[in-house]
Amino acid sequence: MENRNARAWLYLIPAILFLAVFMVYPLVDVFIYSFEEGYNSASQTYSGVGMYNYNYVLRDPYFLQAVKNTFILVIITVPLSTGIALLISVGLSSIQKLKNLFQTVYFLPYVTNTLAVGLVFMILFKPTAYSDGLVNLLINLFGGPSVDFIDGPYWAKMFVLCFYTIWVVMPFKILILTSALASVNQDYYNAAKIDGTPKWRIFTKITLPMISPMLFYLVITGFIGAFKAYSDAVALFGTNLNAAGMNTIVGYVYDMLYGDSGGYPSFASAAAIILFAIVLTITVINLLISKKHVHY
Repeated sequence: MENRNARAWLYLIPAILFLAVFMVYPLVDVFIYSFEEGYNSASQTYSGVGMYNYNYVLRDPYFLQAVKNTFILVIITVPLSTGIALLISVGLSSIQKLKNLFQTVYFLPYVTNTLAVGLVFMILFKPTAYSDGLVNLLINLFGGPSVDFIDGPYWAKMFVLCFYTIWVVMPFKILILTSALASVNQDYYNAAKIDGTPKWRIFTKITLPMISPMLFYLVITGFIGAFKAYSDAVALFGTNLNAAGMNTIVGYVYDMLYGDSGGYPSFASAAAIILFAIVLTITVINLLISKKHVHY
């Protein structure tokens, strides 16, 4: 038995070393940087140790705006994208003819470059000298006024960002849920049909419990992915997200490191640790909730 344990640990050493070097060490290093005041990356010196970096970040209006944008993005996109993906997956599972074709069509946005999709969205929503954009043409068709979704009011820009995020993550969720639905044992459905169980009850009492692990997985990864959003906003509003009022927490960290206000690794580290704490807290809450609602 001891030889087996020693062999198992021997097999795990490469993975443990990889995690330690590329995940644990950087996290500890960032945590230390977040307390070093006035850190200079060129000279590797700092003026003191304390909570000043956290106090600065938590009072920075750009960071507070980034937190607001990120939370709105998370609250809107995660439930909507998961719910819509579930409905589409159920519909695809019930289709027999051209099923593979429909699945391929729904998966295409996932293999398309993010910036390319962002360019398409700009064409749809951004007014130009020649046109107000396809979306505004449709709005005008129904008697509504044109709206500048890219450089206009905050709610319009947030709508486009949420729409874009949902569009980008939808294919992956559809793929996962379609596979989960296909793995459900058909004997449960056959027994329910023999008993004359209504379709809505079959869905809530059989389908949802059987695919709940996959749903939980998508919710967890959806929350984490939405909190790490940055490229989506850049694809729509450009690199100066602070000027557009559409920055995210990850965008704020990047700006503190490399952007126009860059050169402040201590502030960036403090913001990164705050983001880590937020994501960890929400993940723990989801894990606690899953114990009652997820059936393995």
